[in-house]
Amino acid sequence: MTLRVDRDSTYVLNYCTRALARDNTDSRHNYGQFAGDDPRARIAEGWRFPIVDSYYDGVSLENSQRFNSVTFAYANREGVPGDAIAVIGTFDELCTPIPLRRVDDSIFWAVTLVIPKGQFHRYRFLLGSRSVLDPVNPQRMTLTDGTLWSRFFTDYCTDILCFERWEVSLLERLTNHILPFRTTEGQRFLNIYYNNLDRQSKVTQYARAYRLDQPVGVVNFIDKILAREESHRLIDYKICLELVDRVLRLRDPYEDPERMAAQLYAELYDQMASGGFLAGWDYSRYSNPRFFLQLLRRHTHTGAFSHPKHGGNAGAAGWAYLANNLVDPQTGRLPDQVTASTFFDWSRGLEPPLGRNAEYRG
Repeated sequence: MTLRVDRDSTYVLNYCTRALARDNTDSRHNYGQFAGDDPRARIAEGWRFPIVDSYYDGVSLENSQRFNSVTFAYANREGVPGDAIAVIGTFDELCTPIPLRRVDDSIFWAVTLVIPKGQFHRYRFLLGSRSVLDPVNPQRMTLTDGTLWSRFFTDYCTDILCFERWEVSLLERLTNHILPFRTTEGQRFLNIYYNNLDRQSKVTQYARAYRLDQPVGVVNFIDKILAREESHRLIDYKICLELVDRVLRLRDPYEDPERMAAQLYAELYDQMASGGFLAGWDYSRYSNPRFFLQLLRRHTHTGAFSHPKHGGNAGAAGWAYLANNLVDPQTGRLPDQVTASTFFDWSRGLEPPLGRNAEYRG
């Protein structure tokens, strides 16, 4: 049975009143990701729901870091009787309703559950005898039988949610060209960094991860940000990856893009960056390949150097790379040494097992 925890009303209301309390009926938050008069287009930052947050059991940081607290919230504007509002999902026995409780005397009802990291789940709200989608969360998934469910994922999730396999392979090659880690020196640093981790660090940091020098780490970050915060940009990726695949196949009809020579990607990258005419690109479908490249660069660099829980900076190796390059020129150090000479001592700000801060808890 899924563990429930108490979140005070201020915590829930701080999220709900910002995003859900407005009475506007216009689609001011639709940037192309919603069709027609979808009610989700009226809601500011609906991707924050359900609220996926850190969890601390009050006893053990090591045990707690394996879980997230997930808060489901429902705005009961229909006046549904309180004892009839519940949530069901794959995080528990699917047919077992988990009741929500009223938050003070507001219209909001909520419940907070403890759910393992590295997972994604589907869920629906129960309003009496009715089963409904979360009217706020933009994430939805369709099962093979055609039924539609709301969806969420917890930190460190590595399941691909938005892309097909060929799209992942193509993104691996593109992000590989953007990141600095394939240089000889960058590769040498990463090898030293990973190989010198102690056994406990490898167990705790890499249980669900992958090495940063494998671009799938950044691809995973892009997949998650397109599933949630920047879902309106998913269509850019879907169109442009298809067009990139087409351009590459025109240039080498005898090889699949995932196995093509790196020089082909370098030439394509330079042509997209220049803003000039790109032979084989269908400008009627997407008029600005340079804009897509800039979007991809932003997501790639953000993923490689963001918090590891977002999926692109496994084991904080991206931060370690920065720490290695931002050193005091008077002292200096080797890549496998950890000293105070770096100007980017990131581990001071994080909780174990990644960092050494005993007060911060995610």
